[in-house]
Amino acid sequence: MRAPPADIRDIRELIAAHKRWDVAFSVVGLLALMVGVLAFVTLFGQMVVEGLPRLSWDFFTSFPSRKPEQAGILSAWVGSTLVMVVTACTAVPLGIAAGIYLEEYAPRNWVTDVIEINVTNLAGVPSIVYGLLALGLFIYQFGLGQSILTAGLTLGLLILPVVILATREAIRSIPGAIREGAYALGATKWQTTAHHILPYSLSGIMTGVIIGMARAIGETAPVITIGALTFIAFLPPPPYTGEFPFLSFEWLTSPFTVMPIQMFNWTSRPEAAFHHNAAAAGLVLVVMTLSMNALAIYIRYRLRKRIKW
Repeated sequence: MRAPPADIRDIRELIAAHKRWDVAFSVVGLLALMVGVLAFVTLFGQMVVEGLPRLSWDFFTSFPSRKPEQAGILSAWVGSTLVMVVTACTAVPLGIAAGIYLEEYAPRNWVTDVIEINVTNLAGVPSIVYGLLALGLFIYQFGLGQSILTAGLTLGLLILPVVILATREAIRSIPGAIREGAYALGATKWQTTAHHILPYSLSGIMTGVIIGMARAIGETAPVITIGALTFIAFLPPPPYTGEFPFLSFEWLTSPFTVMPIQMFNWTSRPEAAFHHNAAAAGLVLVVMTLSMNALAIYIRYRLRKRIKW
């Protein structure tokens, strides 16, 4: 049997060498992944072991206390929930609208290029910078005070670039044939965007919203900078009343605390019992984050299913 030509042998050796490199890269990537996963599992397991026995109904319905066995997270989880409501109501519609404008309506000139560069850079700015910006703008300039509204606007600014970038990437993924088909049928630019581009890109936009909200709920530096309380033994006024018009916005100007601040307060104390409280609060924060993500994923699934039908 004749031996294959030299050039064919060289090609086979090159392919074999590339396959060996592929295997080596896969092994290195798997090891790197396992290091991260094992570190997370170890830390999360320790948090579960220390914090799970502390979880009870009293822990959710009690205010913070100087006695660790009586301390709870009522004011912290209520504050986090209200701050996230303000953050979502400000950052999500504004970010989606800005992304649609930059991708569909903005003219291609140097002004748009400067805006796009700044939006991309702002997505990587440390969160403490947003806290300092909010301190000078919302508190000193606008006089909003150390309130839930200030915290929500601050975290809204923090995740706004993430929502804008996610919106633009989701819109870019829509095939151009959809736009051309809508224009061919006589649709205007706004009709094409509202009835075709936006519905098809909502699933991708929701992914960006999930990432942004998950980042915002765990932030500590910005809310410390704007004056979040480390010890608070009262709740803000309820957002609804029994009298017309049934809605109250007094809670927006109320002092607040959030879950990360409460955890920071407990971990800074020397008693081990407070550390167990911090671990329990960490579990609650993880559950809150996963619940927000699950809700957003469900909404994204329903949107995709409706589009398919």
